[in-house]
Amino acid sequence: QVTLVESGGGLVQAGGSLRLSCAASGTISTINAMAWYRQAPGAVRELVALITSGGSPFYDDSVKGRFTMSSDNAKNWVHLQMNSLKPEDTGVYYCKAVSVAGDVEYEYWGQGTQVTVSS
Repeated sequence: QVTLVESGGGLVQAGGSLRLSCAASGTISTINAMAWYRQAPGAVRELVALITSGGSPFYDDSVKGRFTMSSDNAKNWVHLQMNSLKPEDTGVYYCKAVSVAGDVEYEYWGQGTQVTVSS
């Protein structure tokens, strides 16, 4: 079982920056990937950034060059540094962890943190 808690959301003007953090606890040794998703009002949840064990981060085209995802080696924390924010970045941002136990893959989600970018 993995528990995820996000923090760092808020209200910022366009062009500003925010840093989101996700604290993982529980059986974190089983985690092999972590990701950030966002969901705008009335829209589906979409992948923003993904990092896998031993791999380079993947970014959606809409955030490339503006967002940076990082994690510590122990996978206790992942962060999403968001620069040059745009109003279309507004939404609830969720942290997701994927863990593997034997042949079974599990997904865990945090409760989300609101990011609002004003124009």
